[in-house]
Amino acid sequence: MNREIDQSIWLNHLDVCQIDHLIEVSGLSLEEIEELIDHEIIVPQDRSANPRLFYLQYVMTVKMARRLRDDFQLDRNGLSLALTLLQRVQALEAELKQPTLAASTEN
Repeated sequence: MNREIDQSIWLNHLDVCQIDHLIEVSGLSLEEIEELIDHEIIVPQDRSANPRLFYLQYVMTVKMARRLRDDFQLDRNGLSLALTLLQRVQALEAELKQPTLAASTEN
């Protein structure tokens, strides 16, 4: 089976989308997305802009939120806590991968 890719989008911190796109791709409700914004799990590019724009990297975050919500039947508070802890783990893993920190821990 061959699949042709006719369009690709980089999910990065350069391109942006509106909140409607995050709702569409994740299946989360507007209220659930707003809760993630209130807990600063996803942050608008410019908080004062209207409409608010979000970096495309948050597409993966909201998709993960949906999976966590559905798979573990988490309520909004549990979802926010789980995502916050996952982001913290990712930040710590990124710190460990930095060459200067890795070299200093070896000595």
